[in-house]
Amino acid sequence: MSRSLGIALCVALALFGPPSAVADDAAAEASVGLPARYLLMDANGRAVSNEDFPGRLQLISFGYTFCPDVCPTTLAEMAAVLGALGPDADRLQAIFITVDPERDTASMLRSYVRFFDPRIIGLSGSPALVRRAADHFGVRYEQVREPGAPADQYAVDHSVGMFLLGADGRYLRRFAYAMPAAEIVGRIREIMGASQQRPGPQRQPSPAR
Repeated sequence: MSRSLGIALCVALALFGPPSAVADDAAAEASVGLPARYLLMDANGRAVSNEDFPGRLQLISFGYTFCPDVCPTTLAEMAAVLGALGPDADRLQAIFITVDPERDTASMLRSYVRFFDPRIIGLSGSPALVRRAADHFGVRYEQVREPGAPADQYAVDHSVGMFLLGADGRYLRRFAYAMPAAEIVGRIREIMGASQQRPGPQRQPSPAR
């Protein structure tokens, strides 16, 4: 199966949802108390941190561009959330952080996230910085190689789900993998309504070129 076809199939899966997709609130709240900090680079080489979007929520997922199923499904769901929020999407920044900085170049990340929604930004950094960011979110990942495979051919096993940061850049909650987009949108709207905060002045990453 071609990579583009695989992504398209996962887009459909995320939009309509698998029949067994069930929200697990206990699992979704398992990361409460994490510092949820990151300092990485966008596709233009500009430093971006969890404090760079004052007044906006942040919806974050970890993955990699070679991921065959989970990552495109998650990003398609993230795009569905942005679409369902309508004008309120301006109050949320969607972010994809690679756990494969060795292979995911800036141009690859830029093209990858644009396929799903141009409002999503891709972030990377040195392996050490990516590892530190993942640790702050409780995300685990490791490379998995078949015996005898070339050094650049491997999969990456990693934690799944999406994380939500508040308007102050602090951790709020985790959405379990395959939680229906409509339910995520409902939770986000509740938070937006409770905070009554609007986007303020912000140092946002420069537009991808």
